[in-house]
Amino acid sequence: MFLLPVLLQAAEPTIVVTGRGLDAAPGDAAYDIVTIDRHRLTGSASGRLEDVLRDVAGLQQFRRSDARSANPTSQGVTLRGLGGNAASRALVILDGVPQSDPFGGWVAFPAFSPERLGQVRVTRGGGSGVAGPGALAGTIELASGTADQLAPMAAQISYGSRQSVDADLLASAPLGRGLAMVSADYARGDGFIPIVAGQRGAADRPARYEQASLAVRGVVPTGGAAELQANLLVFTDRRERGTAFTRNGSDGADASLRFVSHGTWRVSALAYLQTRSFQSEFASVSAGRAAASQTLDQYNTPARGLGARVEVAPPLGSNIDLRLGGDWRRTNGRTQELFTYVAGSPTRQRRAGGTSTTIGGFADLSWVDGPLTLSAGARIDRWTLSDGFLTERTLGSGALLTDQRFADREGWEPTGRAGVAWSPSERLTLRGAVYAGWRLPTLNELYRPFRVGADATAANAALKPERLNGGELGLDYRPADGVRLAVTIFENRLKEAIANVTVARGPGTFPGVGFVSAAGFYRTRQNLDEIRSRGVELDGSANLGAWRAQLSYAYTDAVVGASEAAAALDRLRPAQTPRHTASATLGWAAEQLRASATLRYVSSQFEDDQNSRSLDEALTLDANVRVAVGRGVSIEGRAENLTDTRVEAAISGDGVIERAAPRTLWLGVRFSG
Repeated sequence: MFLLPVLLQAAEPTIVVTGRGLDAAPGDAAYDIVTIDRHRLTGSASGRLEDVLRDVAGLQQFRRSDARSANPTSQGVTLRGLGGNAASRALVILDGVPQSDPFGGWVAFPAFSPERLGQVRVTRGGGSGVAGPGALAGTIELASGTADQLAPMAAQISYGSRQSVDADLLASAPLGRGLAMVSADYARGDGFIPIVAGQRGAADRPARYEQASLAVRGVVPTGGAAELQANLLVFTDRRERGTAFTRNGSDGADASLRFVSHGTWRVSALAYLQTRSFQSEFASVSAGRAAASQTLDQYNTPARGLGARVEVAPPLGSNIDLRLGGDWRRTNGRTQELFTYVAGSPTRQRRAGGTSTTIGGFADLSWVDGPLTLSAGARIDRWTLSDGFLTERTLGSGALLTDQRFADREGWEPTGRAGVAWSPSERLTLRGAVYAGWRLPTLNELYRPFRVGADATAANAALKPERLNGGELGLDYRPADGVRLAVTIFENRLKEAIANVTVARGPGTFPGVGFVSAAGFYRTRQNLDEIRSRGVELDGSANLGAWRAQLSYAYTDAVVGASEAAAALDRLRPAQTPRHTASATLGWAAEQLRASATLRYVSSQFEDDQNSRSLDEALTLDANVRVAVGRGVSIEGRAENLTDTRVEAAISGDGVIERAAPRTLWLGVRFSG
């Protein structure tokens, strides 16, 4: 930070308040990048970010459900068929701040209202060292709306199926020569019954949800072309999973301060603090689904993230862009649980957690010479895992049953990427890239055993970091103004992939989890030898007058390489990894009318690591119509899954199927001042 006064003296005198970070590097032309603009963010049928992200084929959560009915721990994000579990294999950032949960690595999607975002930028492929560590499968950059994107006053409220309410309020105003913004979001609904018709019993009931978030943002010029950006985000999320004893709760707050100079010396300096609290109940459902009984109460999982990042781009000429910097992130958290229920009451308590730290430095160089663009970047990270523990005790006597303290570990991870883009004409760009990325295991993966129904999974404090090597070739073709077509072929190899590996079937007593009944499986978290993924991605967009069209398709051939204890998985497909995904949107935007329709397809995928249970393919249709009726006022009708397609989200060992959202209709009013 001591460099900032010196660099400010070299800044240009013009005051330019953007509210953004540093501009994208010219070398990004060498990589497979998809941008979702504000028009699309605010025009989806669901009004939810996780739904809009599915416009990018190959980008998926662990489950097909969205954040209204899914367990929050299933909302890790990945790309390119690399599989996963609760943790994200893609790096998700908001205004530069990592958004994965400090304890578990999942993403709290109810915190992000699309109404307050300006754009989303998705980079497929790992090794984006400038954004920070963790960009294993890719990077998803969320950017807050800027002064030229946000109305002084905007609001919408909608009423939907199953007594659902969706409301947003946003106000922005000049703050001197800067910007002040306040945004609030609220959603609730009685929910649908997750278990498919024909398999339901007396225990099943609608999965209710209630969610809210509040964001406050200020952008203040500090002289020259520099500005200070202050952000505060708080959210709360309550869901039920469709039976008694399946409530989930998440609460969080993020605060960040970012200095950005767009002058001759470009500088970005960021510091942030995150707090999280997570609660979750688990139930066992009797035969015939007649009744549910509690099996676990994860009554509190506090976690915290601290971080800082500095990036400097010196003036080296119009054709050279160099970024130098470093970042630091520290996370700690612990789970607190009650388990082994007897006659409806818990008899044991578990606590588990630890601390992880990464500190790294990076350099990224872009060089442009006429039609040729070269990109090269590298980073080196030092990681530490410390203070890991697992304790279990009886509630009645307080006697210790388990008291483990895990050895501290540390290591170095060098990664990087390089790419080239060549434009033989204004209409065509050919590109190629190679990259290496890595991800540190989450505290949840390392230290917390867990149960889902009758199945139990043991943690593994000896897990190694995941490491990815990959490459891609692609072309971008612009046959006419406003029209873009892109094709990318890729191959990735993920070494030491973390997976939940089936070891045995109950009944029996197993290390790390205790007794597993005859209806359940015993699994452990393990590093697989590798996951190999190769495929092709097609993207297209057209803006022709009032018409807008978007198309995205991904074909992914992914296979597991495994040996020793996981040898049974060798040559199988990773769980929750479809071979085909596609999304197509056609829209019309005029002064009095906005309308769009979106088709999405996902092919069948395996529920489990042994490829014994399959989720069916699904084709869904969404629609959105907005009609202006007065000055700044419009009426909006939205339809999610208009054809009421059964989108299977999970299937248990005994064949019980859980679905994602059925047809949901909305009618609402919007105002924009």
